[in-house]
Amino acid sequence: MAASERALELTMIAAAAAADKLAEDIVALDVSETLVITDVFLLCSASNDRQVRAIVDGIEEALDAINVDPVRREGERDGRWILLDYVDFVVHVQHSEERTYYGLERLWKDGSRIPLPESVTGPKTAEPSP
Repeated sequence: MAASERALELTMIAAAAAADKLAEDIVALDVSETLVITDVFLLCSASNDRQVRAIVDGIEEALDAINVDPVRREGERDGRWILLDYVDFVVHVQHSEERTYYGLERLWKDGSRIPLPESVTGPKTAEPSP
């Protein structure tokens, strides 16, 4: 059983929003064969707590625009690892240190990677100031 079309559609929207906020190392894993509670994990990271929060806010805004809200949001107080649970998929936005330490890609290595567009996975550059 593969991830649902709905989960994939929402994952792409969230991944694009994360990329817009300069998230690093954006990875989507199909965990539908391993977990019954969700289809996809979207993982991304940032080098500081403020950026982690900005990425989360960007993802929530993009999905809110299509009337999709998380059923659960955890970890906001510390800003080191924020989880957004959208049932069909779960977003993990981690500080780079937590990402390395916890190694979710390693823990969920049985899940196949979902291809993301180059606009999401390519190098990120900040917009030049006028």
